[in-house]
Formats: sequence, structure tokens, C-alpha cells
Amino acid sequence: MPSPTLRYAYFPGCVARGACQELYQSTAALTQALGIELLELKKAACCGSGTYKEDSQLLEDTVNARNIALAESLDLPLLTHCSTCQGVLGHVDERLKEARENNPAYLEEVNRFLVKEDCAPYRGSSEVKHILWALIGDYGLEALQERVTRRLEGLKCAAFYGCYLLRAQKSIPFDNPFQPESMENVFRAVGATPVYYRGRTQCCGWPLSSYAAAESFTMAGGHLQEALEAGADCLVTPCPLCHLNLDSRQPEVEKVIGRSLGLPVLHLPQLVALALGVPPRELGLERHVVSTKPVLEKLGIIDN
Repeated sequence: MPSPTLRYAYFPGCVARGACQELYQSTAALTQALGIELLELKKAACCGSGTYKEDSQLLEDTVNARNIALAESLDLPLLTHCSTCQGVLGHVDERLKEARENNPAYLEEVNRFLVKEDCAPYRGSSEVKHILWALIGDYGLEALQERVTRRLEGLKCAAFYGCYLLRAQKSIPFDNPFQPESMENVFRAVGATPVYYRGRTQCCGWPLSSYAAAESFTMAGGHLQEALEAGADCLVTPCPLCHLNLDSRQPEVEKVIGRSLGLPVLHLPQLVALALGVPPRELGLERHVVSTKPVLEKLGIIDN
């Protein structure tokens, strides 16, 4: 059994505190159900979503060194539930740990900025860990399975990994970046059936959406169609930005591709929390643009 006192410095990121508040809500419900303690880093800054480095690599490294240093000051690993945050923070952490060994002058430059802001210097003593990795590596799939009170039997779930979780870092724990199985293993642990399709490890199209909406929505539509054709009842993603393009913009996607879709898209914590018996009303499922009622109906869940 896992330790009952798993503790993390929690980096919720921007989107879960704004457009995807249901992710923040369901992460709280899931971790509470599992007995995991989160210490939210309320002084943390946006990771930049990969945009800071377009202006300055030093800017991206300094902002995120500060975020990681906040976790280090608590002597805790940094936990995120956003693949984009994981990719940016994890890659910065890798780069600065390499600099500590091979380019200490650069790390000193980064830390000088942190000291100016009365922040502790980055030491490289913490880990950046997506909640998916925490469930698998720290809590454990066997222990998770033992906590399931509502097995998701008959629910066909299609994982949508996206880009950052698999490819932003030089190495990722508990998975193969080219043939991932971590999310599918979580599905099996909670009783759901994994559905495989070609686009599950590809980009959702979000980075294009601000300047090439038609291309972005065509990309998203292709993934949604493939998942539907493979028999999926829902798509499950570990990234709120992917969720925005695949759920919130699904009506726009339908117009671009000229086809009705109606595929529910769940955040990973929502799916797992459902299996732990958390009521849907505590998971923000009503906030989704595409109704999640078909998922609940298939599972025989009535939420009063």
C-alpha cells in the first residue's frame, strides 16, 4: 500500500484556475479521495506554455527555476496536472540540472535573478511530476485498483496524450514516448477498456488555433473522428489545453469538418475520481461543452 502521507508542492497552472476550473476541482477531489496532500504554490508564475523561449531562453529558465525553487523550499516534488506545464517545467529542470554539471556559470546567472527577487536559488533537488506519473510511480496501480469502488466496466476510453507529456523532455518515467501505455494502464486499473487509434500521441492543434483556426480544428476533428470510429465512448486527456481544443471548441470543429461528433472529453482526474466513487457534481462535469451525460448513463450513474 502507498504511504498515507504522500505530499506534493502543487503547481495547478493557469488554465485550471481559469477556463478549465473543473480540472482544479477534480484534482482536489481525486487527491482527497486517495489521501494525497497538496500544498499549492500560490506564488508560482505561469510556466509560459513554451512561449517565453521565443523571446529568451534565459527568461523561460529563470521563471521556471523560480517555480521549481518554490517546491524545493518545501522539500517536496512539484506536482502538475497539465501536460504543457509538465513539458516546460520538466525540460527546464533537465536543462538546469545539466547546467549545474556542465555550465555552472549559466545556472549562477539564473540564480542571480532569483536572489534579486528574494527567492531561494534553484538547487536541482526536486522532481517535476505530472499527476499521471504520481499515480503510477508513487501511489501505484495495484493500490489504486484496491481503492476503486465503482469499476468503470464497459466504458471504452480513448487516451489523448498530446505533445508535451511524451516529447518535451529527454526522458520520461513509466512510459515509452513512442508507444505509451501509462494512461491505458490507468484505464485498466479502474475497470475501463482502452481504445487505441492513430492520433492519440499527436498534437491536438491548440498551438495553431490563434492564427490558423481552420487547420487547428481540422487536426482536432481528425483525432475525434478516429477515436469515435475505434468505438470510444469518451476521450481522456492529461492536458487542459488539449481539453480546450477537443471539448470546448468541438462545436467549431464540427463546422469545419462538416460532421457531427458529440464525443465527451474527460480530464484524467475526473475519470479516476469517478471510479473512486466521487459524485459527478464534485468533479465539474457539468462545465464541459460536450455533454458528459452519455458517459454517466453508460456507467449507470445518477447524480442528483
